[in-house]
Amino acid sequence: MQKDEKPVLSTRDLTIRFGGHVAVDAVSCDFHRGTLTTIVGPNGAGKTTYFNLISGQLSASAGHVWFNGEDITRLSVADRTLRGIGRAFQMTNLFPGLSVRENARLAVQAHQRMGMDLFSMADSHVELIERAEHILAEVHLLDKAEQITSELSHGDQRKLEVALMIAIGPQVLMFDEPTAGMSVDEVPIVLDLIRELKQDKDRTILLVEHKMDVIRSLADRIIVLHNGELVADGDPAEVIASPVVQQAYLGVAPEEKTEGAHV
Repeated sequence: MQKDEKPVLSTRDLTIRFGGHVAVDAVSCDFHRGTLTTIVGPNGAGKTTYFNLISGQLSASAGHVWFNGEDITRLSVADRTLRGIGRAFQMTNLFPGLSVRENARLAVQAHQRMGMDLFSMADSHVELIERAEHILAEVHLLDKAEQITSELSHGDQRKLEVALMIAIGPQVLMFDEPTAGMSVDEVPIVLDLIRELKQDKDRTILLVEHKMDVIRSLADRIIVLHNGELVADGDPAEVIASPVVQQAYLGVAPEEKTEGAHV
């Protein structure tokens, strides 16, 4: 990434108030193409709320969200999605009674605005199926294309959720605690998938995560929120090593190791 390259996504003084509580307080931040930024902070810091403001689930009280030079602050979730902002949630949003292939096909079909007929179009639109299978191959689920989604492991359901996000062709991929609720064996599967997605330098990835080992293995940059304010932003090693982050967000003294700590 060139230093003079314009950011894909920016927030400027982004703020939301719930009554007298300021959940996100004038956060200004740029996100550039080809980078993975991890957003950390203690519980209640405003991480997921900040995500919700970017993706459109919440409306800002003040400030702006810019995407590719366009002010999208007042656009709906659907309009932001069409422009190229994709988000995977902590709870999977799938059709459990349909096959893996049908889930992927519907996502491709919806993105191409061809309607949501579940069955009549399946055989007549070969290109949809081919595109769906290409995406399933990217997330290593093509061998399970015929399996009913509800029968997938939790880790594979996460992978399918990522496939549905990829189907919209996003420039920005947002992951809110992608390893939440996973077994120890399942976590590496999803992390490897995000690592592969990161190799595409046209993609910009935002990640909310608590696990320090995950953060260290994936992040190009860390930003820290506390009480809704942006309090640290920079290289992962520098941010993690800073005394204020060690004490306030990792809960350890600066000289202590942070292995296994959570943020």
